[in-house]
Amino acid sequence: MTQPAVLLHIGREETRVTVRHDDIDEKILPLTLGSQLTSVGYFRHTPPTPDEMENAIMVVEDEIIRIRHDIPPGAQLFSTDNDIRALARIAGVAENEVMTLSLEAVERTFDRLALVINGRPAQFEGIPDGNDFAATLLILREFMHHLQFADIVLKGAKFEML
Repeated sequence: MTQPAVLLHIGREETRVTVRHDDIDEKILPLTLGSQLTSVGYFRHTPPTPDEMENAIMVVEDEIIRIRHDIPPGAQLFSTDNDIRALARIAGVAENEVMTLSLEAVERTFDRLALVINGRPAQFEGIPDGNDFAATLLILREFMHHLQFADIVLKGAKFEML
């Protein structure tokens, strides 16, 4: 049997998680999280305030933890999202057809966002100043952290997970 795979898509209005155990067994798990839905719902300021980010973190964590039992142990995390690819480039991953973004790099990028939230200009940190970026980074960080993914493999739009 091949390694289980999880495909993550962070959309504007929802996040879709596709879990595949093999070529036949596939389960789609929608989450009520999205880059725009989260930013509009929880961020009143640009950049968000520390309190706004803390509130968003709690909501995102709760939604992600809800599906933890649906994620098979040892699964590999994938995405074809352009926003996550852009985030990987911001985190220092070289542009390539296949890119691997580590949780450690995601955490470092989130630390840079925290500096911006606390008053440092976004351009000093080399990150976008939009709240949709902040929400995407937040969702990815919490997803990888709480579901224990060490990295995410980013591929072009047409690829096979298995």
